[in-house]
Amino acid sequence: MTGPTVDRAEYRRRGWWRDGTFLDDLRRQARERPRKLAVAGRRLGDARTDTLDYAELARLTDRFAGALLELGVRRGETIAVQLPNRWEIVPLMYACMAVGAVICPIAPECQGEELHHRLSLTGARVCVTVPEWAGRPLAAAIHSMRDGLPLEHLVVVGGPAPQGCLDFHDHFVRTHWEERRAAELPGRQLRPDEPFVVLFTSGTTGFSKGVVHSQNTVHSGVRGYVDAFQLRDDLVAVVTTPLVHYSGLGQGVLASVMLGATAVFQDGPDRDGLLDLVERYRATLLYGPPPTLTGVARAQRTDPHDVSSLQHTVTGAAPVLQELVDEMRDTFGSRTYSVWGMSEFGPITISRLDYDENWAAHSHGRPIDAMQIRIDQCHDPAERAAVGRLRVHGASRALGYLGQQDAFDSQLTSDGWFDTGDVAREDGRGGIRILGRAVDVILRDGDVVPMAELEAVISLHPRVTEAALVGPTGQSDDPILAVVVPRGGARPALRDIQAHLRAAGQDPRFQPERLEVVDALPKTLTGKVRKAELRKLYAGTS
Repeated sequence: MTGPTVDRAEYRRRGWWRDGTFLDDLRRQARERPRKLAVAGRRLGDARTDTLDYAELARLTDRFAGALLELGVRRGETIAVQLPNRWEIVPLMYACMAVGAVICPIAPECQGEELHHRLSLTGARVCVTVPEWAGRPLAAAIHSMRDGLPLEHLVVVGGPAPQGCLDFHDHFVRTHWEERRAAELPGRQLRPDEPFVVLFTSGTTGFSKGVVHSQNTVHSGVRGYVDAFQLRDDLVAVVTTPLVHYSGLGQGVLASVMLGATAVFQDGPDRDGLLDLVERYRATLLYGPPPTLTGVARAQRTDPHDVSSLQHTVTGAAPVLQELVDEMRDTFGSRTYSVWGMSEFGPITISRLDYDENWAAHSHGRPIDAMQIRIDQCHDPAERAAVGRLRVHGASRALGYLGQQDAFDSQLTSDGWFDTGDVAREDGRGGIRILGRAVDVILRDGDVVPMAELEAVISLHPRVTEAALVGPTGQSDDPILAVVVPRGGARPALRDIQAHLRAAGQDPRFQPERLEVVDALPKTLTGKVRKAELRKLYAGTS
């Protein structure tokens, strides 16, 4: 599963790929800085923070590896982990590397048929989960579907386990497996080019796809992220994104261990709690999507904390607006940077340190060193364009889609350029601004309507919580329909939205012509709006 035009020798020569592994990074940090804090994970429900220094993390990695061997885990098998942001994920991930297993992190929100699909596709014989999350009985739900799966061991963290399941603490933590089974570990460790992790896409239509990465494809993305921000071992990163997604796993945990730095997180949304973590651990970087950062800034103004250690706020998943850049600077004294990427590659573009401090509000940045980007005519990949279909190429490209390699390869040109499915425009500095998904494109006078940016602006209206723009029939000349979730009981009118966009300096050609107000937008597990459902719902209305 490597696809066309993978230049392994060149990638290694440039340092994007290597012969070492992330497990080697952990072993090195445990030798060189054993007592340095590696991980701090707050459990909001228990009002406590669990911490691991590098020596403890390395010891638990070996203990958990022995526990996996005791369960009969064989090299190349997949371990499913459905957990919120808990410390257990970190040594579990490294333990999988140590025994030669592939980890498949799954969000706690994943339920029903989609969860069954992921467990079936990966063939996981071991799954680690919690008893319940957000009122949903996760362990019991997985237990009830075991008859149709290859699952042999269901391990439950931090609570009662259904009959026939294992208690995580009893099996993984209580027994010193590192003493009993250490002799079995040499020779099993994952090699840098072997499959290492399966990350599932958002699944906007049908079941999600399992993106398979090696440690080297992830290393090139993490290395590019670290180098772009010139991060060192004094990094203390507060990560608000899920550890089961690329950003939390890669830019959060793996980047920190690679550097010998500290990763800090909590297992739920609590903006005051995030401020406590920034203050307590003297965080230097805060990572999260724009709505989270805006909420944390609001909490800081209400209940000020000492956040003087913060140097960077890094955001992704939505366009950055000038209001956010100003808010982060005024509230935290930090500069804001925009990261854009996808599960198939990790971080691809970043607004850099050498940009002016407001540039993140105008651009998603230029590519990391291991990646290249190009913009093609939407219907002709042979022709370049200033605005068009975004394609990417480089060392961070995943190995493929699990069980669907043909689907992955179909996104590639003969020389290895991957179709992201996004429309972008050049930013004039070698970078890009993402305008939206190609399937959602609407044109006005031949220009692409910047759907993603307009949605972000509309979401700042005082009567709006969220917004999505669609063309009801999916045609490029569709009228622009705004579907919004109101804030509180105040329902905005179309003229309010139009006036708001004019005041924000948006092109009058891109004004929505219709408005629908809904209680909630249909979304994927990763929070992306299912626009196909909106088009289906409103295609016959006027």
